[in-house]
Amino acid sequence: MGTRKYFGTDGVRGRVGETPITPEFVMRLGHAAGVSLVERHDLPEGERPAVLIGKDTRISGYMLEAALEAGFSSAGVDVMLAGPIPTPAVAYLTRALRLQAGVVISASHNPFFDNGIKFFSAHGAKLPDAVEAGIEASLDNEMTCVEAARLGRAMRIDDAAGRYIEFCKSTFPTEYDLRGLKIAVDCAHGAAYHIAPKVFHELGAEVIEVGAHPDGFNINDGVGATSPESLRQTVLARAADFGIALDGDGDRLIMIDSLGEIYDGDKLLYVIATAHKRRGRSGGVVGTQMSNLGFEHAIARLGLPFARARVGDRYVLELLHEKGWRIGGENSGHIICLDCHTTGDGIVSALQVLAALRENGQTLAQACADLEFYPQWLLNVPLPAGFDWQADAGIASAHETAKRELGENGRILLRPSGTEPLLRVMVEGRDGVQVKRLAQDIAAAVEKAAAA
Repeated sequence: MGTRKYFGTDGVRGRVGETPITPEFVMRLGHAAGVSLVERHDLPEGERPAVLIGKDTRISGYMLEAALEAGFSSAGVDVMLAGPIPTPAVAYLTRALRLQAGVVISASHNPFFDNGIKFFSAHGAKLPDAVEAGIEASLDNEMTCVEAARLGRAMRIDDAAGRYIEFCKSTFPTEYDLRGLKIAVDCAHGAAYHIAPKVFHELGAEVIEVGAHPDGFNINDGVGATSPESLRQTVLARAADFGIALDGDGDRLIMIDSLGEIYDGDKLLYVIATAHKRRGRSGGVVGTQMSNLGFEHAIARLGLPFARARVGDRYVLELLHEKGWRIGGENSGHIICLDCHTTGDGIVSALQVLAALRENGQTLAQACADLEFYPQWLLNVPLPAGFDWQADAGIASAHETAKRELGENGRILLRPSGTEPLLRVMVEGRDGVQVKRLAQDIAAAVEKAAAA
């Protein structure tokens, strides 16, 4: 499949007011997706496909929601509006309500001035690349409107948040509760602000709310999974047992223990994998190209098979289905537990970690004691539009030089971001000083080539 113009690893994303995140484009995107739904779903005569639209707390969500609604309606698709809810809530409700698709208006961990559109299938999974490519290809077609009698209707779902809260709680074992725990929950001023604190509180925890007062502009601003330091300070200052940090759309998880230690997706997935092994559940673990070598070795010591997917939770999910396994994730905090949900879910993942700790009576530090991570250095280098970094001799030379120096004691990964105009330079090895130096050398070569 060739390079796509608008869809990245997580839908369509960009700066609001610039293509593709303009009202006109998003309306055409809704129309194109609606036409695709009508063509792919053979419904009884007189019935229309229906989609669920959820969003995070960005100010631009109102505008883009209206544009999407118009596009879908013009294609003859009914729209159900859920308001601000996490991305995994859209996946769950789409499936639970037997709808034909779900749509999320969010730019996840990006700042408020960005936004994006991502789609879920009727089964609550992100659309396959081929379906997204078909929608993108049809964007060049003239936008038409069905006859008035076939236009889609729009309605609001008033109890969307409550339905999802009950779903999240249902994934926590009934024999356990969270009584006696003080948990600081950081919602990143995002879509989970009115949901995550209630989930943990209703399971018995004393909850300290952090990042739970969105104003349309403060999403991910110094809070959440991508900025866990503020939550760490709260955990220490309030003597909390745990800190739970979500990102703006609620599908990413970072945790903090009572000592202020930060636990990324690799560590949390290891805790979940250990619990699966202890319970006798079969299958392996899927990581990504960014998963730490130490994590891979620890999974092997558990006696579980391990496989790496491309970076992006959609590719983790695809490999899980291919292997017939249940758990996987990214070190960034996207964790997928297919025995609980069809997609990555920060709240559900936190509950699975807490359940594992309740079950074995351990702290996070004790549960991760067998993990020995290699030092890993990641640098993000801005790229100009259209720059072909793979064809640059200087970058290739720096890459090969670093690769020879590392030998068998590490690895290097260069990959473009799927959501931002960046090249991610990752170097991993046993020697932290060497790893940092080599990453900086490669990054310098990229910067030089990009500026030429």
